Formats: sequence, C-alpha cells, structure tokens
Amino acid sequence: MEKPTILLITPPLTQLNTPYPATAYIKGFLQGQGYTVTQADFGIELVLRMFTKAGLQRIFEAVEAGDYELSDNSRRILRLKREYVQTIEPVIRFLQNKDMTLAQQISYSRFLPEASRFDQVDDIDWAFGSMGITDRARHLATLYLEDLGDLIKETICPYFAFSRYADKLAMSATSFDSLEEALQEEPNLVDQMLLELLEERLQEVQPAIVGFSIPFPGNLYGGLRLAQYIKQKYPHIHTMMGGGYPNTELRSLREPRLFKYIDFVTLDDGEGPWLKILEYLQGQRQIDLLQRTFMLLDGKVEYINGCLDKDIPHTEVGTPDYSDLKLQEYLSVIDVINPMHRLWSDGRWNKLTVAHGCYWKRCSFCDITLDYISRYETAPATLLVDRIEQIIAQTGQTGFHFVDEAAPPAALRDLAIELIRRGVKITWWGNIRFEKTFTPDLCRLLAASGCIAVSGGLEVASDRLLDLMQKGVSIAQVARVTHGFTEAGIMVHAYLMYGFPTQTAQETIDSLEVVRQLFLTGVIQSGYWHRFSMTAHSPVGKNPEKYGVVKVGPEEGGFAYNDLWHEDPQGTDHEVFGEGLAKSIYNFMHGVGLEEPLSFWFDFKVPRTTVARDLIARAIEEPQKAGSERRNMRVLWLGHVPEIEFTMYAKKGQTIERCELTFYEKAEDFQVKTTATIGQWLFEQITLLAAEDAATVTLKDLEESYPQDAHLSFQEFLASPTWFELREKGLLLL
Repeated sequence: MEKPTILLITPPLTQLNTPYPATAYIKGFLQGQGYTVTQADFGIELVLRMFTKAGLQRIFEAVEAGDYELSDNSRRILRLKREYVQTIEPVIRFLQNKDMTLAQQISYSRFLPEASRFDQVDDIDWAFGSMGITDRARHLATLYLEDLGDLIKETICPYFAFSRYADKLAMSATSFDSLEEALQEEPNLVDQMLLELLEERLQEVQPAIVGFSIPFPGNLYGGLRLAQYIKQKYPHIHTMMGGGYPNTELRSLREPRLFKYIDFVTLDDGEGPWLKILEYLQGQRQIDLLQRTFMLLDGKVEYINGCLDKDIPHTEVGTPDYSDLKLQEYLSVIDVINPMHRLWSDGRWNKLTVAHGCYWKRCSFCDITLDYISRYETAPATLLVDRIEQIIAQTGQTGFHFVDEAAPPAALRDLAIELIRRGVKITWWGNIRFEKTFTPDLCRLLAASGCIAVSGGLEVASDRLLDLMQKGVSIAQVARVTHGFTEAGIMVHAYLMYGFPTQTAQETIDSLEVVRQLFLTGVIQSGYWHRFSMTAHSPVGKNPEKYGVVKVGPEEGGFAYNDLWHEDPQGTDHEVFGEGLAKSIYNFMHGVGLEEPLSFWFDFKVPRTTVARDLIARAIEEPQKAGSERRNMRVLWLGHVPEIEFTMYAKKGQTIERCELTFYEKAEDFQVKTTATIGQWLFEQITLLAAEDAATVTLKDLEESYPQDAHLSFQEFLASPTWFELREKGLLLL
C-alpha cells in the first residue's frame, strides 16, 4: 500500500525570527520511515501576507468599512495609510536582511510613519549610540510593525499579536465553549488570509493527512480554524494534533466537540504516536494498539495506549529537517534593546535539544510528572555534532538555540570538546541550571565552542523559597556561577518568579534587592519576572497542602486542565507587586536606576530590605576551597601547540640549559621560560592536550608523567607562576 502524503503545519503565531522546531523534528523522523512530508510555518507566512502593499491595502479598506470606535492612535495610522503602504515592503525586506542599505534612512530620516510606539524613541539614543545604525533601524522598524499590529488588534482582529493568536481563548479553558463560539463566527480578515494560505498549500501538496503542531495556547485557535476549513471542504483528509499545548493542557480530554475538527490528538513525543496512527490508517495496526492517542469512538472520547512498543530513543529520532521552511523569509526584529534579551526575537536560530527531558526533575513548580521532562535520555556528543553539521549543510545557518529544559553540564562539556575537536564553528545559546558544576573553566570551554549566552532559573531570590522549590541552588552559588559565565564573555539571563506559595512581601522585596545586586555587579545582563502559575502536573499542584495552599481550582472540565487558581493565606497580595517588579528589571537591564531605593519602583509602601548590600559581591569574592584542583579532573589546552627552543647559559662556572616555549595565539603571543626538564615535559603534555586532537588526560596523569628530576615537586609546580600563566591563557581543568 502506498504511504500517504503528509502536510505538517505550525499555526500562527510563535516567533517571527525563526521557525518553531516541532514539525522539523517530525518531518525528519517520518521521512526516515519512508513517508513524503511537507511542512509549513503559517505564522511567518501569514505575517508576510498581511504586511505587503496589497495586504495592508486590504486591512486599511476593512478598517475603514467597519464600524469601529477608533482611538486617536488608530486614526493617526489611517491618516498616514499612504506612507504605510509605500514603506511596508522595503521595511520587511530590511528586517529579512535583504536590503541593509535602508538602515541609514530608517535611522536618521523621516522614512517611517510614526504612531504611539515611537513615544519611547527618545530613550533609545543612548542605547544605540555605540551599536551602529543597523540595530537602531531594526528597533525602529519593529516599533513601526507594532503600531500596525495595534491597529489590527483594535479593529479587524482582536485576537492578533506578533507572537500569539487568540491565546486567551485557549488559556485555562476548562470548557470548549468560548473556542467553539469563536469558530462559529464568520472568519475575520486575518482568518481569511490564513485560510487562503491553507488552500494554496493543499492544492500544491494534495495531502492525505494534515498534522498540526500546537506548542502554545496562542496556536490553538489558528490550528482549529485551519482544521475546520479542511473538514468542511476536504472531509477525506485526516487531521492530527500534538505538541506542548496538548501535552500539558489536554491530558484529561473528554470534549467530543474538538473532534469535529481534529481526528487524533497525541500526547508527549510525537514520533511514536504519529507513526502508529499512520500504520493504523494504512491498515497495518489495530486501533487498540495506538500509542498515547485520543480519538472519538461511538460519540465518546477514548484514550488509547495499548501499544507495547517502547518510546523512540533520543538517539533514533533523527535530525530535524528544515527543508521547505522559508528560512530566508523570517524577520529579525528587536523589540527590547538589551543585547541578551533580543536573542529571542533577533537572528535565525536552529533549535535543537542536547538531551531529552530534565536531568534534575525536582523543581516543585515544574511539570516534572510529564514525559517530556521526566524521561531523561542523552545522546553522544559525536551524534549531536553530526546532527549540527547536517543542519548547517541544510539551512546554511550556524546559529543554534538548545531548547532543553536544562542542558546537562556534562553533555555540554562533551559537546563543546567535540565541536572544537572537529573545528565546527557555531554560535549557540541555551537553557541551564545555575549549578556549581558550571565552573569558571567549564564556562571558558563553552565560550570557546561558540556559546554566547545562557538562560537559567533563579526563580525566587530567597534561599528559604529556593529550598521549598527544591531548586537545588542557593543565591551565593548563583552569584558565583553567573560570574563565571560573565567572565568568560557569556551573557546571562535569569528567569525570576514572584508569588510562590507562602512568599511574603519581605521576601519579594529581598528578592528584588538580590536581583539589583546581580545587575549592579554585572553578573547577569537580562532577566524577566514571571508570576508563579500553579499547574496540575507539578508537585505544588498535586500536593498543595504541603506548600500552604488551602484552596485550588477550577474543577476539571471536559477540555483543558492545567493552570490552577489557588489561595495562599500565608503569603502576601502578590498581584500588587507585578508592575513595580517589571518596571525595575526593565530599567536594570538598561543600566538605569540601580542605585535607587527599592521603594522607588512601587506606588505603595514596601518593607525595607533585610539583605546585606554587599551580599552578591561577597559571594563572588569568596575564595575557592583548598583542593579544588582534584586529581581526577580532565586537563584541556584551548590554544595551539607552542614552538620550543633550548638555550644554554653559564652561571658560576656551570652550563645550564633553559627552555623557552612560544605560544602563538589569536589575541596575543606569549612565552613561558622554565628549565629544560620541565619545558620538554610541558611541550609533550600540551601536544597531547591541544583541544583539536586532545587525548583524555587527567591531573593525576600529569602528575604521574611529571619528571622525577625536576627542581620543583608537582605540588610546587601547581603553585608556580608558569602554571598560573598557562591556566590564565587557556589550560582548563574540567
């Protein structure tokens, strides 16, 4: 039987700068199984259809024809519609890096029409003074697009945003009613453009199956609107849905109305379940042997998981396949000018995971009971770099974002060594835990392999609450680890949380003081405060009494069930702190207000902090414990093999042989002068340790090979200026 043709779609909207990777993973895997697979990111395709000359004219005509109560800002945009229509295509080309000569005009002439988003422009002169006109122009062009987005949201499509679409319909939706009502309404103009894209793609691909990746609440409405169209016009096409949203929200699904649009809903990793569904549709598998799949049988939603096959191992899921995604069409936008913060919206990043799941899986606020976190599997560094090289060959892009829950330090170490050994040059960033395994030397190794940034959860900057969260870090440890990254030239973003159960006003203010000091000492460059959200699959959600929570809701409905409201009688009124925390960190990220008292950020009385004003500085300066150079640590040299030269000189009637090692490095050359015996030994060891062809050598191995007739003992050598200079220049202990 001929295998069916499959179309995979990411509905609008996720990011404008890079595709969400789920369809690329599934495509890579299914093509390896012999299926013909096409994929599309309708987020970027929809935006590019809307923001053309013809698209904007349609939008302006619809606004003018509609009965909308317009704000002054929207009226201004309408008055300037000619300028918007004339400039939109050049601006899009500029944001796609296709016409960089436009930067000068955007930055320093009245090229762009301006509405309310440009009110903040006066504040950016200082930020872009040293960064050049291209970044400034990119930020101004982003404001221009956001102005148009404000008009669209106020008029023809209240659901619209550049990184989500109708997300409020899907968030905490225990009932399907609001989504069903929205889907029964006449498609708005943005919906119509989306359905035009779908029709074109269906005609082109002629699929038997359409699969939707729904990573976030802001993708669900778009996915269902597309599926509705398919069922109305092409009822023979089967529809499937998986991704982060079903994985977290739909685990207790009982709503039959969803299956008017979607035939199969799968949970957790999609490779296995989708392969089993395809086999079932081809008559090669019984229905009761499907894997982690919801479907409608006899009018009732059934969860079928009779498959006896094991999950597809992380090593066998294959390489993500980005072909037929329009990689050159994505937009690099700068909505926040902080250099670290902008990585989420600026630049094309190939998304990849170092490991499956989380190696820590203890944090009490996290959905650690779910498969995508609880099932931890690694892949060898050689396989990861093979995948990286395949993706570079396929996409022409060398930027990588490792999207693990928390990338394991040991796996990152091995990956970095393998990248350096093979000479594979990439730029990468990813999510980590701020754990002590990230030593300054490991940070330097990661930087040498192309790491430019890390993000990690500090969450609540309170040791009591960190213990309650089972985060496994302390404030002092976070300070030292972030300092190590910053010293290595790696930017650091901290995820922060407020409103954790039992958190007091005092702890919230003390957390803000810790964050202020982290910015003041320069060990983090970016951060974001999230309001704590209790979820049904986290330890807090499963055992709220343990965390002092007395009441939790809502009751389970037939549809989504994950986000929970709760009452926290021991904690403070967390809602009132949100605006001040957001305002403070925005300013801290730009170096503003770091010396202001914490009360400056709030319009109500807050307690004085109890945190010592030098807490972070003292933690950073705390000397390393003796014995930190353990004998089982691996030794690696990041530089070149030196040139060696021996010289003889006379001293007090004796002829003494000396050795000079000359290192030629990228930034500077330097010399090490020592005795002939130690010099010869050093030359031999560095030849072994050079990272491009490094043998696995430990400090103990160095000690055992150390010459017996040297004038210094090995322990004395480790305290010598020669050793310290080599350590400074790139001799790492890992």
